Amino acid sequence: MSLGLRIIENFERLPEKFVKNFEALATANIGDVMGRLRSMDYTIKSMNKLGVHLVGNAITIRVHPTDNVMVYKAIELAQPGDVLVIDAFGGHENALVGELICTYAKLKGISGIVTSTPIRDSLAIYNMDFPVFARGATPRGPLKEGSGEINTIISCGNVPVCPGDIIVGDDDGIVVIPKEDAEDVLKQTKLVIQKEQQIMKEMQDKGTWKNKMIDEILERKGLSNKN
Repeated sequence: MSLGLRIIENFERLPEKFVKNFEALATANIGDVMGRLRSMDYTIKSMNKLGVHLVGNAITIRVHPTDNVMVYKAIELAQPGDVLVIDAFGGHENALVGELICTYAKLKGISGIVTSTPIRDSLAIYNMDFPVFARGATPRGPLKEGSGEINTIISCGNVPVCPGDIIVGDDDGIVVIPKEDAEDVLKQTKLVIQKEQQIMKEMQDKGTWKNKMIDEILERKGLSNKN
């Protein structure tokens, strides 16, 4: 193995029981907890029907913009519940994922695919019960030369992704949770949700809820209700 042609088969995955805790959590809440810095670029969106939710450990793939050999190889190495995350080196002209790859991945028990490229066979994927996040669609397919890396650090949607990080996706997009911070992110996200639920209750019950934080910010800027 050498740089540019590497396959790392073994890496630390977080336990499935723990990862499932993120299934009921929205990417917006998770992203807020991480300072809005771990949310992928907005152009990487769900290619499925509304209501999609994706959760799993990341398997990372870094390939040239027109080559998907390592994508097929990663599917062979993946465990049920994993999420394929594909970094195509900034390319967005060729689709590296289509109906065949998605069918293969689904049959292997993979939770879903996130790619920095477009897809093709978009209607089939739209109707497939298999989460796919990508930059739109194109009829232009991939070549097969074979270079690339599996399970090294990549960048997808302007966010670093390491093997074993937790990927969460919904209709808003994708967030990446570093595996070493996952326990704290889970705890903080639940607190954020509780706070928002309380605010929503006050809005509906009293109808007089006011965001005091807004006035505090404006007062710091020199604008006060007292003026």
